[in-house]
This record gives sequence, structure tokens and C-alpha cells, in this order.
Amino acid sequence: MKKNINFRKKEKKFVDKPIPVKRLRAVMFAIFILLILLIIRIFFLQFVEGSTLKEKANRQQTINKIISPKRGTIYDTTGKALAISASVDTVSINPIKIEEEDKEKVAKALSDIFELNYEETLDKVNSTSSVQTIVKKVEKDKIDILKSWMEENEITAGINIDEDSKRYYPYDSLASHVIGFTGTDNQGLYGVELAWDDILTGTAGKIVTTGDVNHDEISKNANQYVEVEDGSDLYLTIDVNIQSIIERYLEEAVVENQAESAGAIIMNPKNGDILAMASYPNYNLNTPFEPNTDALKTKWDSLSSAEKNIELGKMWKDKNFSSTYEPGSTFKILMSSIALEENITKTDIAGDFNCIGYQDVAGTQIHCWKTSSHGYESLRDALSNSCNPAFMQLGARIGKETLYRYFEAFGLFEKTGIAISGESSSAFHDLEDVGPVELATISFGQRFEITPLQLITAVSSVANDGILVTPRIVKQINNPNTQTTEKVETKEVRQVISKETAAKVRNMMETVVSEGTGKYGAVSGYSIGGKTGTSEPVSGKKEQGNIVSFVAISPVENPEIVALIAVYNPGGSNPEGSKIAAPTMSKILSEVLPYIGMTSDTVNSNVLTLNNSITPSYISIPNVINKTVTEAEKMLSDAGLKSVISTSEDKNATIVKEQYPTAGTEVLNNSSVLLYTEQNNIRTSVTIPDLIGLNLSSARSKLNEKNLNITYEGSGSVTSQSIEKDTTVEEGTIIHVVLE
Repeated sequence: MKKNINFRKKEKKFVDKPIPVKRLRAVMFAIFILLILLIIRIFFLQFVEGSTLKEKANRQQTINKIISPKRGTIYDTTGKALAISASVDTVSINPIKIEEEDKEKVAKALSDIFELNYEETLDKVNSTSSVQTIVKKVEKDKIDILKSWMEENEITAGINIDEDSKRYYPYDSLASHVIGFTGTDNQGLYGVELAWDDILTGTAGKIVTTGDVNHDEISKNANQYVEVEDGSDLYLTIDVNIQSIIERYLEEAVVENQAESAGAIIMNPKNGDILAMASYPNYNLNTPFEPNTDALKTKWDSLSSAEKNIELGKMWKDKNFSSTYEPGSTFKILMSSIALEENITKTDIAGDFNCIGYQDVAGTQIHCWKTSSHGYESLRDALSNSCNPAFMQLGARIGKETLYRYFEAFGLFEKTGIAISGESSSAFHDLEDVGPVELATISFGQRFEITPLQLITAVSSVANDGILVTPRIVKQINNPNTQTTEKVETKEVRQVISKETAAKVRNMMETVVSEGTGKYGAVSGYSIGGKTGTSEPVSGKKEQGNIVSFVAISPVENPEIVALIAVYNPGGSNPEGSKIAAPTMSKILSEVLPYIGMTSDTVNSNVLTLNNSITPSYISIPNVINKTVTEAEKMLSDAGLKSVISTSEDKNATIVKEQYPTAGTEVLNNSSVLLYTEQNNIRTSVTIPDLIGLNLSSARSKLNEKNLNITYEGSGSVTSQSIEKDTTVEEGTIIHVVLE
């Protein structure tokens, strides 16, 4: 019998057990503690670190867009632009904003357009940094290509194009050592660019706005704008035309005499203005880090980085104010001045000095350049003959203490104070170390060193009736933000010698040129005073070679200019200042003197006729800067002048920013005045035609065809022109001609 067994599933019932009070209290206590800690943390963040965190948040959310100021323009004394800043762009990227699939394409485009290394560019595109700079100071044509590519490839984020500026030097190498240049960040690195960097740079502006985590602008409502202040413009004392003349003849002197280098300065002794200052070889300011001579180019690639830096330093160095030299016999001008001022001698005491071909000084024979002797001489004779023994005798009479007192008065123991970077000072024996031999060599300009700028400044005091003036390179500062002009005043330092002494020395300098060793420095029709110089290298440094020089003043009675040229290490067996430097100076002055308006004694300057019948009318050019083009054209037309401008802009709304020639320049009626605006400021260069032999009407017509101007003296046919034919100049330049 089968037993039926029924299985009943037992259901298990769960009954909630109450949480023990002890455990509940522990949980509540823990929650309470956490709550207290949270409150403490909130309190700490709010009241202790609140300001710091707020500032940090603001920094993270704030976008600062820097607006670069425009660097001031550097002009020459006539208003020609020597250094200008043009708008360019800087390209950067935000790698995190570039889509992953576009990165290789972006890197390829950037490297192709801007001629960059692809792998390096790709590394930047793939980097994790927020911003990477791709290329700086890019011209508009390449930016246009980039923008077109971005549009074609629909790249709308991650590539930034920011406005920047780039420094240009329209005349390339002209006055390169004076002007200097800027670095990649537009900071001045040399010359005027460095010395006046604070004035030229200006102050950057910025736009402050709020952005998200990707630095995209959230709102424009809270923008803050800090106004940009552009740099001020500088007007130099340098005259481009005079600068061009001395640079041309410096190159000629170096090449023809197989010299190492040369330097020259032309200065106005009355106000200290440096009208021209040049060293040769010069260098291209637009490419200042490239070698400047064939010899340096040949070995450039084999030089180490350190060696290249040394060579560049030499290339940038101006021998006129950054290097010292032994002035040689040109120093006898100052020795003569001291002797006359101290009444040690007079100009024409016959037989006051005796040259037997050498001077015995403390047992040492120091020879004259003329070993056969000059015999008995007056001071005038000694200066004309450049006789070393006579000046050794003179130095012994004066005494070292008196000499050093005057050297200090002439400014030879300190820098001149010219407002340019890199000026060097002199190197003299300490007074207690000056014995008989040292005194003798100092007396004829050797075994101490000064800069050419120190010498010409001292000689200028002789030309300026004994008054020493600080050299001036910048004459005016124009602030474009305030529309104000600041004049850089002439600085008179001291009266070194009397007016009477200065006149006597100038008269002796004229004799040097008319009868003595400086005869090759003469210029037909003009009164020239001068002094030659030849200094030899010190013992053991024969490789440095001789330095031949010539210093000149003109006109002698009332000098308008003082000029100095020095040629370093010329070739030949017996290089002399009288045979190398003096003839070069004659060539320079034969062009400079007519250009600055000095009348030749051989030209009848009272006869001034046009077409032999019409008396010319000279006009002072009005100032049309900051006028509309329409207003400017009317003002010039009313004054009897012709305005020249090339623009498609609205003349009633466009402002004239520059004019050339500058306001106040005296020109003939119907002369051309070039006008430039912010957008149309490109200078046009033209070549000077040959005017020799033409009458005034034909010469003027030929110049007018090229928008060049003319001034003149005399009548008949053109016999000389201030700027030689085939010379490249800027439209509006004035050419002075002499007619006979």
C-alpha cells in the first residue's frame, strides 16, 4: 500500500528587527560630524580663501587681448622716414580646439604656407598646451592665403591671426650704425632704436573680457578697454642726402686704398647737430644678422655660434663713437689752442721751435716724419708742416698738469653725452704716470685713445668761438597720442678757450690747407681749414696698421660745419692722411657745401634768374599734416606749390600723416610736395638725372618729371649738382645746382 506523502513548502518569514539605539546614535553622530566639517570647509572657502579663489576664477575666465602699440617712426632732419613700422600678423593655434581628424591637414597647410618644418609644426598641433605660436610678423599676402585655406577647408576654430607690427628700414644700409635695429619683439637692440626705445615703443593696450573653459568669449557686455598709446616719432639731425654723400666716398676710400674700414662725421659746431655719421662697411638694417662682406660670407658657415656673435658685434659697432683710436696729428689743433690760450707762444713768432729731424726725450730719439728736419719754425709753420718735434717742445712748455686740465675742459676724459647707445670713452695715462716720453707722444696725438666723436666735438668748440656743445642726434619728438612736439634743445657745456684764441687757430688751420700738408683737402671756391693725421700702431700690434685722418672746418671765419674722416689700416707702403683722407674729404665737401647752401666765392650768387628773365619765387612750405587731403591740396595750391599723392581713399575724410619736403622748407614756386596717409605711405625712389650743361629751365623740367625739386645759385649752365647723377633718392628730394 502506497503511502501518499504531501510535502508542504515552508515559507520563511523575515521580521524587521529594530536598530539598536547605540548603533543609531553612532550613525547620527557621524552625520553630524560630517555636517560640521562641511560647514567649516564652506566657512574656510568663503571667508579665508574666498578672495584668492575669486581672483583665480577671474584669471581663468578672463581673456586678455593685447593690442600692440605702433612703434614710432624715425625721420631724418628733412622728414624722410628712416625706420617705419608696418602692420603684420602673428599666427598661433589652440591645439585643443583643432579636431583630431584635421590636425595633420592643419600642420601640412601651416608648414607649406609659412615654409616651416612639417614635423615641428605637427608637434605643436598635437601638443597639450593651450596656445602655440606658429609664426610671427607675417606679411599680408601669406595671411590671405591662410584665410582662403581655412575657408575652403571649413576650419573655423583653433587658428588665431593677431595683429602685430614689423620694423622696416626703407634705405636698407644707410646710416645703419646710427639708427640701429629692433629684435623680434620690436625692442630696440642698437643705436637710436635702443637709446630711445622707451620713447619709440609706446604702451600696449588691451581688451579684457570673460571666456569659457575653451577661451571662447562669453559676452561682450563686460568688456574693459585699455587704450593703446603708440610710440612717439623721432626727428634726427641726420640729413639723408649728406649721409649718402659721405657713405659713397667712404666706400670709395676703402676700396681704392685697400683699407680695412673707414668712418666719417659731419657736425654743425653751433648747435652740435650731427648732419651725417657713417662707418664702412655698413650692414643692411632689414637683415642685421646676415654677414655684410664677401669675406665674412665666405667663412660664415664654418663659424661657431660664439664666433658668429663676435663677428656680428664687430659688424654693428660704429667706429665713430663705439671705438677709440689714436688721433695723431689732428690732435695738434687742440695743442695749438691750449698754447695760445695759455700765452705759451703766438702764432707767428719766427724760429720759436727748431726741428732737426728728431727730438731727444729722456734719452729716447723720437723722429719727425721729415727726417731731414723742418728747421726753425713758428707755431703756424709747425702746424702747417705737422712737425712732431715742434709739438713735443710745445708740450714740454705747457706741462702735463695744464694739458690735462684742458683735456678735461675739451671733454676728452668723459663720453660726449650723445643720445645713442654704445658710446665708448677715452683711455689716457694717469697724470702721475705721465713722464717726459709720455708727455712728448701725447703732444703729437699718440699713445692715448679717444673716439672720433670726442675729437670732432672738441674741434667744434674751436669752430664755435671756444664754446663746447654736446653732440645732438635727435632734435625733435612728436607724440601722436597728444599731438604735441618736444624740441631737444642744444646743450652748451662750457667756454673752453676764448673767442680770440679760436679765431687764431682757425686761421692757422686755413694755412694748413692753403700752404701745408692739408692742401689736398682744399675745395675750389670755398675757405677750408683743416689738419691731417697719421697714427702708427703701438709696438707689438703692427697688424692693426696705420690710421690716416683729416679734420676740416668751413667756412673758416664763421664755420657752419666741421667734418672728420678716418681710414683704418689702408694698404700701401707709406699711407698718409694727406694723400688718402684729405682728398676724400675734398670730394665730400665739394658736394656737401653747395647742398647746405654755402655760396662759392667763385660764383656770382647775386644773379638769380629763371629763363634769364623771371626772378624766382622761394616759398616756405606750409604744414599740412593732420589736414584732410582736400584741405592739404588747397593749402599747397594757394601757396603756389604742387601736391603729389596716390590714393583711392576719400580725400575729404582721409588725413595727411606725413609730407615731404617738411613744413618750413624753402623751395621754388611750383615745387612738388609729396603727401602720405596712414594707408598710402610707401615712398617711391627715383634716380637723379645728369643736369650738367643744362640751363635752369631744362634742369628744372627734367627734375619735375620725376617729382624732384631744385634750388640754385648763379646763372648760365649747370656746372655742379649737389647729388650726383644715377643716385637713388626719394621723390620730393631737393637738388641744389650751381650755374655759371
